[in-house]
Amino acid sequence: MLLAQGEAFNNLFREAKREAFHLEIRDDYYPADYPPLVRFLAGEPEDYEWFQPWLNQVRESTDRGVAVNRARVVTVPHNDYTRYAKHVARLNVEAGEDVRYLPRHLIDSDELTTDDWWIFDDSVVAFTVFEPGDNGRWIGGAVTTDPRIVEYIRFVKERVWSLAVPLSQYDEP
Repeated sequence: MLLAQGEAFNNLFREAKREAFHLEIRDDYYPADYPPLVRFLAGEPEDYEWFQPWLNQVRESTDRGVAVNRARVVTVPHNDYTRYAKHVARLNVEAGEDVRYLPRHLIDSDELTTDDWWIFDDSVVAFTVFEPGDNGRWIGGAVTTDPRIVEYIRFVKERVWSLAVPLSQYDEP
């Protein structure tokens, strides 16, 4: 596996022809003192300027006809981060991304991976790499085209996607 960071990771999106699919399985991605999360919990306004590079990436991909899909497997009841991420996900959807939610208790843990990942065109897998620690910062993707790994990731993708609910229809159970 090769670690793709920065532009090398962004190129995975640029090279995709049909789909970029992301599976998220963690309940937290930032520490409790993450400024946008703190502002959200305090009910303070947010300009989301920090999020624009990602939204531009989604728009560029979808404008080329590439579907950008994301499934989030979440614990119920939702924690503060999940509520925050769900709130921000409306911006993902407005940019063209299909974001869906799957309560963790509705899928057998054996049908999931232990890591987050992206799969591009059902042929290139990039396992999400974080700095060490529970709330480590994202640093890139460990990329592989190994056919057995790709086949397994495709199985997980199809299973999760078949159970996940679109953001617009998802309410915390």
